[in-house]
Amino acid sequence: MSGDRITKGLLFLSSLTILLLSAGIVVSLLGGALPAFREFGLRFIISPAWNPTAGSEEYGAMSFIAGTVITSILALIICIPMAFSTSLFIAEYFRGTRTSGILRSLVDLLAGIPSIVYGFWGFYALRPLLVATGLTDQGFGVFTASLVLAIMIVPYATSLSAEIISMVPAELKEAAYSLGATRREVIFSVVIPSARSGIIASFILALGRALGETMAVTMLIGNANVIPKGLFAPGNTMASVIANQFGEASGLKMSALIAVGLLLFLITALVNYLGKLIIKRFA
Repeated sequence: MSGDRITKGLLFLSSLTILLLSAGIVVSLLGGALPAFREFGLRFIISPAWNPTAGSEEYGAMSFIAGTVITSILALIICIPMAFSTSLFIAEYFRGTRTSGILRSLVDLLAGIPSIVYGFWGFYALRPLLVATGLTDQGFGVFTASLVLAIMIVPYATSLSAEIISMVPAELKEAAYSLGATRREVIFSVVIPSARSGIIASFILALGRALGETMAVTMLIGNANVIPKGLFAPGNTMASVIANQFGEASGLKMSALIAVGLLLFLITALVNYLGKLIIKRFA
């Protein structure tokens, strides 16, 4: 009995530690962001201005919010067809075969590649290719960053979608087969409708992951503190502006960057919560 109490106590302490760490992060961000919100109020969220000049400092996060939303949604649009198709092959067409195992291993391998490596690939391989097409002068911009970001989140979305598709009860598929349905008809009439909410949730979670990606985006987006004027125009995301300017920031600028981080934390937490809520409902 004493052993059970000790185990229960240790588990409780572990859970409490995670809770305290999460609360500590939120409190620290709130404390650091407070000077910026006191100075600019709601204007900090809706203003695109970012002027660190001493004596006329003006900070607003709208340019970075817009850059984050545009790159993440564009990446998700590019990601969905690739991830959805691959998850269907893994979970249905090649289910239980050696090919499925190989594909899963490749997906896991891609998921484990560091962000900086994707950034180097985009910089040295993808960017010159886009310049050669004549669509952009230097290859930096929203589209380049979104394309690399899409490739980065494909493994994550694929794994989640394949897992959800695998959860569809075999009885439903067998009933459809017994009525003379083909494999394609079973997949599109039984499997996908049954797994629809879970698949949607997997892409929402992939979006949450895309929102916070930093290094690859920083290397490719162009790092301009303006709202992007087009797909091939430079911009900045909330994560990239923090990575670029945090090292040299102080005073009000430091507080503004922490406030950007707080907004990113809240947006990402909300998106992830929405995705997990849908998955819980599906399960």
